[in-house]
Amino acid sequence: MSTLGTLKLTAAKRSLVISPLMQRRNKLLKKIFDQIELAKAMSTGGTYAPTRFRTVRDEHGLSRSIEVPRRVRPWWFPTDAGKIAVSIRYGTRVVEISKGKSAIEVATGDELLKALSLVAKAVEAGELDAQIESASNKLKEGFGK
Repeated sequence: MSTLGTLKLTAAKRSLVISPLMQRRNKLLKKIFDQIELAKAMSTGGTYAPTRFRTVRDEHGLSRSIEVPRRVRPWWFPTDAGKIAVSIRYGTRVVEISKGKSAIEVATGDELLKALSLVAKAVEAGELDAQIESASNKLKEGFGK
């Protein structure tokens, strides 16, 4: 009994609901992680193909889950100046990082990895919450038509 007496006990309960803000951050962080892994694979000459489960029906009508590769499209593209520009995307929308600026310009693949890592840290810290919410609202408007 004396060992439990040294601990500070509380009646805390774990919250099962994640706020929409945290859900949007987590969604973007997963996509940034995919971009980082894709950039690493392309720099070494390999491929990056994450998998997902898909339910299919066979000829007898039974459904089963199979693992299929998921396509990851790169967010970066070459510029006219011979550099690499990377746009951060939330769904199909490009996130405006700063007022009027929606891409990050880098010179090499190593700088691309560093830039994506810095963006991931900024998303974790909540620096892009307003931009993510704006992109999310624009994305939602497209479903209302």
